Amino acid sequence: MKKRGFQKLLKWSCLTLLMGYVVAITVWARQEASRHVCREINVYVDAAPPLDSIVRKGVLEELGSYPGKIKGVPIDQIDTRSINRYLGALNTFETVNSMVSASGELRIDVVPMIPVMRVFFGDNSYYINKDGKHIASNAEFYNDVPLVTGHFTHSFQPHMVLPLVRFIVSDPDMRELTAMIEAHDSRNLLVIPKIAGHVVNFGDTTRLAEKRDALKLFYSKVMPYKGWEEYDTISVKFRGQVVATRRDKTRLNVNSEPIEEEDLEEATLPDVTPAAVNNAANTSTPEQQTKQPSGA
Repeated sequence: MKKRGFQKLLKWSCLTLLMGYVVAITVWARQEASRHVCREINVYVDAAPPLDSIVRKGVLEELGSYPGKIKGVPIDQIDTRSINRYLGALNTFETVNSMVSASGELRIDVVPMIPVMRVFFGDNSYYINKDGKHIASNAEFYNDVPLVTGHFTHSFQPHMVLPLVRFIVSDPDMRELTAMIEAHDSRNLLVIPKIAGHVVNFGDTTRLAEKRDALKLFYSKVMPYKGWEEYDTISVKFRGQVVATRRDKTRLNVNSEPIEEEDLEEATLPDVTPAAVNNAANTSTPEQQTKQPSGA
């Protein structure tokens, strides 16, 4: 009986000592926090270079506009939840988490939303990520991504251009060729080359590798003979055909007044083969004489 009472007394004594220790540590920590101030802000970005340094710089610049003072403030007075909400409202990050260490460091861990293209729509400009989510186009978060301009509607959204953007980014030849993308509608996506003078109509986002191969063949077999200023539009949107539009359409209307509204498509290649392309270099056929496309 005495042994059981002694064990119970020992148990409660240990529990009391533990609670006392917790209270003492809490009081000490608060006193230490009130004596220590925030001396530095460090941002850690979960992203590969160079995006990590771009985002880090952007976060520090945004904190310059934070409504409360951070550096020099006692660490127990820094509201990390408020900082998380402030940075999270930028719509630029997947997650934001901040904490203050006893040494006076405010540590901010961010996982950014990675932009894959920048959209220009009227007077608006913004980024979108791989899932089509909008990212604010803050200058400090600028990233070197493909530029897309277009006539977007409720039924034709910017994210519908993403398959073409991904293809261009993943293909070295297309990445080197492309300056920007102009989206007229979902079936007329124009690649604007860095080579001035013409545009390339890719049509929709299907059969992209096939269309690229047709364009490369046209560049290697036709352009050296016709010259880079001969055509204003090269269309690879039709299956098994490359259709080019002459820049000087008056040459097709020798006996009549030129019709500016009529978009005559010439140099049609019935088959995307070297022989067909060689033949196309020496011929020019108005759109009315071309074969009906087998499908976009």
